Amino acid sequence: MKFQATPYLTFNGNAKEALQYYKDIFDGEISDIQTFGEADFPTPPESDDLVMHGRFKKGNLTLMFSDAFQNQAITAGNNISLALELSSEEEIQTIYSRLSEKGTILMELQDTFWGAKFAKVKDAFNVIWDLNYTLPTTSK
Repeated sequence: MKFQATPYLTFNGNAKEALQYYKDIFDGEISDIQTFGEADFPTPPESDDLVMHGRFKKGNLTLMFSDAFQNQAITAGNNISLALELSSEEEIQTIYSRLSEKGTILMELQDTFWGAKFAKVKDAFNVIWDLNYTLPTTSK
């Protein structure tokens, strides 16, 4: 594990506005933004312009952003999770299993279209964790 948890903030359709807000406040940069419309899976047309994943950086500060998907209700407390980038398939499976044991699986551990294994788990203390392991790329 890289031993750094990154805050992941979720918004009610205004993630682009929030990204710009924090960019202006901290004088940082938006280094990555992808909409639901760009996803490699079907999404409702009304979600096409919403942010699926955005990243803000300023020095060592990294914040990740997303709009809520479809009818997901966002309230104070469930609008932030901690994202962990893990270093192996074994490590993500171990952390996923341990968090799931007394927690709630919000998204099963699975392969994703962005080339990673990913899972979302709410632990025994109601902390939400986004677990990601970027799969090695194969050269041809």
